[in-house]
Amino acid sequence: WGRTPRLPHQVARPQHQDQLPGLIAEASGSGGLLAAGLHRSYGDSGLNPDGLMISMRGLDRFIAFDPATGVLRAEAGVSLDEILRMATPHGWFLPTTPGTRFVTLGGAIANDVHGKNHHRAGSFGRHVRRIGLLRSDAGGLELSAQDRPELFHATLGGLGLTGLIAWAEIALAPIPSTFVDEETVPFANLQEYFRLTAESDGRFEHVSSWIDCSAGGAALGRGVMYRANWSPAGPLTPHAPRQKLQVPVTAPPGLMNRLTLRAFNAAYGGMQRRRQGTARKHYGGAFYPLDAIGGWNRFYGPAGFYQHQFMAPVETQQDAMAEALRTLSAAGQGSFLAVLKSLGPLRSGGLVSFEGPGASLALDFPNRGEATLELLERLDSIVVAAGGKVYPAKDGRMSAATFRAGYPRWRELEALRDPLFSSRFWRRVTHDQ
Repeated sequence: WGRTPRLPHQVARPQHQDQLPGLIAEASGSGGLLAAGLHRSYGDSGLNPDGLMISMRGLDRFIAFDPATGVLRAEAGVSLDEILRMATPHGWFLPTTPGTRFVTLGGAIANDVHGKNHHRAGSFGRHVRRIGLLRSDAGGLELSAQDRPELFHATLGGLGLTGLIAWAEIALAPIPSTFVDEETVPFANLQEYFRLTAESDGRFEHVSSWIDCSAGGAALGRGVMYRANWSPAGPLTPHAPRQKLQVPVTAPPGLMNRLTLRAFNAAYGGMQRRRQGTARKHYGGAFYPLDAIGGWNRFYGPAGFYQHQFMAPVETQQDAMAEALRTLSAAGQGSFLAVLKSLGPLRSGGLVSFEGPGASLALDFPNRGEATLELLERLDSIVVAAGGKVYPAKDGRMSAATFRAGYPRWRELEALRDPLFSSRFWRRVTHDQ
């Protein structure tokens, strides 16, 4: 999704489950195999240019749904968008959701995605009940926390490396309406953010904040918090199926620069501060604002962009965030989309899942070549020193040392990896440098 790198792939596009075993067998002896969904991983965890790829989007059927319990079983290629349109009229919602609904069920499991309610619900993997997995060395398997628990937990956040996720069963969450009561609360700096977070996490199910990366000094870390609970009464109306806008062409180089960053932050921050207070919003606008713009990644120009999302544990989170923001200010390469939120203590059991407890900061940077890569290396150093980690689903360039420091259980995943399955990311961060 970051459009860096962009590499050609050989892709199979099956339409039925019974095609999968043959495709896996045909891939034997190749440069490895990887399943793909809607291609929303920012870096190279969803790329396998030296081998083969199976697109799962043709396998998008609902298998079973119980509207009384909210238990859903579906093929791995079904999207969160499709799940929401089916389930919300029955009073059910995803237990947690990333900032886009254009993610497949298999991709949500493979990346153990999380949302604004991590402090309450944890990551997506905590709500997965069963997984249908196809392996090149064992055929079809059915996994759960009780049946083959080691392989089940390795598959949660396992980046698609334990085999091909064919289907999954998840527990949805009940909702009283499809609207949230969202409060917009400006804060003056990072210290005020952490005070506000401590007060908000116990009272609100969904909490996240936008940060003005251009601010410094006493205003370092200023921003706006959005905290929300489900509206207790209202209609059960799904989101509109169409996107409102489309970015038809790639923006010219240099559109995202220091001047436009400062102008955007000043305008956006001022607009949000004027909206201070509580408003009722449909979940589509509250949780998925960027989904209204198709192809928004083209705004970053032909060179693409890097996203850097990291977390720092509770003990070091405030100092780490402050140092990261000071580093951005000094480099003059702030982020247009800077999202700060809490990660709670609940864990899915995934061996390399991006979990807390702590604080997470997500940043976007236009690709300016070596200058951007050097900045990201400096941010990595801050993360490692703080005892934190970088999110693999958002990464396209962290070193093996940075990955191993954040995910000491990576060797356990390697031991359970399907010998045929691999990715550009996995080869990059696990091969000895």
